[in-house]
Amino acid sequence: MTLSRTRPVFDANTASGGFCSLPEWDLTDLYPTTDAPELKRDMEWLKKACTSFAAAYENKLARLDAAALLTCVQEYEQIKMIADRIMSFAGLRYYQNTMDSDRAKFMADARETITDFTTPLVFFTLEFNRLDDAHLSGLLTQNADLARYEPVFDRMRAMRPYQLSDELEKFLHDQSTVGSAAWNRLFDETIAGLMFKVAGEELNLEATLNLLSDNDRTKREVAARALAAVFNKHIKLFARVHNTLAKEKEIEDRWRKMPTPQTGRHLSNHVEPEVVEALRNAVVAAYPKLSHRYYRLKAKWMGLEKLQIWDRNAPLPFETPKTIDWPTARSMVMEAYDAFSPEMADLAKPFFEKGWIDAGVKPGKAPGAFAHPTVTTVHPYVMLNYLGKPRDVMTLAHELGHGIHQVLAAGQGELLSSTPLTLAETASVFGEMLTFRTLLDGAKTKAERKTLLAGKVEDMINTVVRQIAFYDFECKLHAARAQGELTPDDINKLWMSVQMQSLGDAFEFMDGYETFWAYIPHFVHSPFYVYAYAFGDGLVNALYAAYEDGMPNFQSKYFDMLKAGGSKHHKDLISPFGLDASKPKFWDKGISMIARFIDELEAMEE
Repeated sequence: MTLSRTRPVFDANTASGGFCSLPEWDLTDLYPTTDAPELKRDMEWLKKACTSFAAAYENKLARLDAAALLTCVQEYEQIKMIADRIMSFAGLRYYQNTMDSDRAKFMADARETITDFTTPLVFFTLEFNRLDDAHLSGLLTQNADLARYEPVFDRMRAMRPYQLSDELEKFLHDQSTVGSAAWNRLFDETIAGLMFKVAGEELNLEATLNLLSDNDRTKREVAARALAAVFNKHIKLFARVHNTLAKEKEIEDRWRKMPTPQTGRHLSNHVEPEVVEALRNAVVAAYPKLSHRYYRLKAKWMGLEKLQIWDRNAPLPFETPKTIDWPTARSMVMEAYDAFSPEMADLAKPFFEKGWIDAGVKPGKAPGAFAHPTVTTVHPYVMLNYLGKPRDVMTLAHELGHGIHQVLAAGQGELLSSTPLTLAETASVFGEMLTFRTLLDGAKTKAERKTLLAGKVEDMINTVVRQIAFYDFECKLHAARAQGELTPDDINKLWMSVQMQSLGDAFEFMDGYETFWAYIPHFVHSPFYVYAYAFGDGLVNALYAAYEDGMPNFQSKYFDMLKAGGSKHHKDLISPFGLDASKPKFWDKGISMIARFIDELEAMEE
């Protein structure tokens, strides 16, 4: 890949040299074009491979010896890789411009075709889970290569109590393209198409949200009210999306006899419910000493009796306004990574040099940021919406952390490389922490240090407090939906209940803020995903404390943890660092780090 395909993002900034050539994806490492012979070849191979796999193994798994079962698993892994490669190509093209009907059609057609092809494979997990424990244990003992897949088997078999009949599982598989996937697409295309009138200018969601951190308080207010007006206009549609997805989930969970709406997420994350509950409770109990205390401090800095919602991410009065161009952002992150380990910087370099990043804000482009691992034989791609804010630099550090994790874990192979969400956020948040600490160490004045500390506290509150509040909102929403249809006002009230609790008495809430749940994509795409951010932040704070304390061989232990991918449970991954996330006191370490930063900020006022 190359960086040859670039385009201007904002003409007004072209003169600065920072935004005139933001990198754009080159997806040819996946497939050259949508009509490429390589893509046609893989589609044809996939169709035959799925049919052949079912013919060879359905109703026969219990009779396979260790070597034959290993071959079966490896064939299944190869099928998954090709299917994921095709869908990665289709999905990434779509997210570059969700308003392009040709891209949307290509992705929808690819998803439907692959769903049809892979329906014969549904038997594999169901039949595998019916294998006798003693029989499977014996096979694993006989073959070390097969035993290597044991973590995958453990995650599969954790679903045994919730498994439906083969016929019902196949129905759910086939029906998915017109179920949650269709509602997800409706949400994505609606969000991408929203336009907000701000000071006579039509802006998309990303650009409007960006104004909430503008230096001009009037602009922030206008942007917030524009968001509220447009969300309110479409609130019935967003309520319909949430009602339908929550009800669909409730029906499937009921048939599977899942004890709670969160159970499926905990199982996929390979994390115990009590660990998540300990995290949630520790954060909620700490609201007064974290967000409540910080936002009162921020109100004082801004000379306000009460903050409005458009002040939450406002620049601070003592902060020097600045726009960070792309080359500077790259240097800041790369220097931080290199200071930790030259190997880490080397792993990050191809993302910048080979077109693995799409950074510009463009019409129709999906909002937000992500790192997509694609498949282990290719490489990850990072998406940003880079506008030159200091937070955008932290987002770059965050997503590059994901990308490096995905590169390192690829050595595990397709089935073992995938990391549970709780651990997937570790490398990303650690990348942010490295960048922040490098900048903090280089601060030349008290004002600069204060600005950096306050910015980090805000980021940590957004990662920990805000995400746990999101988790509580989802818990309330799914519990309420189980009792019946929710009106937009019902959902609004649930949203405000957690916002007031988490943000505290420093805020007044404008009319219209009650609709701001509408644009959060995680609620739609990945129910209960959000606690993974808080999990990752708490884990990183504990890891970073070990690093600062001079733990011997920390870097090599850290890289070993990332290389493990999904091959180990979180307990085994962090035990070399002397950490145990199952103990409630573990989460207090991360919370204490945020509190100490606020202590330092308060001390600067004396």
